This record gives sequence, C-alpha cells and structure tokens, in this order.
Amino acid sequence: MDTKQYTQEQEEIARFAKALGHPARMAILYFLARQESCYFGDIHEELPISKATVSQHLKELKEVGLIQGEIETPKVKYCINREKWELARNLFVGFFGECKCKDISCCD
Repeated sequence: MDTKQYTQEQEEIARFAKALGHPARMAILYFLARQESCYFGDIHEELPISKATVSQHLKELKEVGLIQGEIETPKVKYCINREKWELARNLFVGFFGECKCKDISCCD
C-alpha cells in the first residue's frame, strides 16, 4: 500500500502544471495576461481556437483559479486572477530554483 504524502505545495503546483499543460490554455492565458483589464467578448474570435474548445479550456482555467469572471453567455467577461497568478508564479520559480546541479552537462 502506497502511503506517500505529498505536500500541499506539491499538489498545488501539480494542479497548476496540469492546467498549463495544453497549448490552447497557454494561448488563452497569454492573451488574458496581455489585457489591461477584464476582457469582454469572445476569445474564440481573437485566437485560432473553436468556440467549444475555448469554453472547455476557460472552465478548466477557472476551476484551478488562474482566471476569474463569467464564462457563460450572455455575461462573457474574464481576466487573470492576480492572487492565484502570483501564487503559481512563485511556486514555479521556487520549483525551478531547486535544481542543485551547477554543471550544464552533468548528465553527459
């Protein structure tokens, strides 16, 4: 029986990583991050992604907390959730900063 316990931080970064694990979600986040305020409109008109696909990916991004707003018509408004965005950024910076290998070719 596997009794490994993962830290809350490990579980949270894994949820963020899963949410970032699709190019459509990355395109949506990139688009929203470049907006100066909440975006009102249909993202599928801005990105080369179908309406059904955008809807599915917005739902997943909202569930993990990276975006906020109304994703159901007629109230179509979304933006980056700054608090979760900052948390994810700090988790990834911390994670990628953990590598102790200083030699670029340590595995060669």
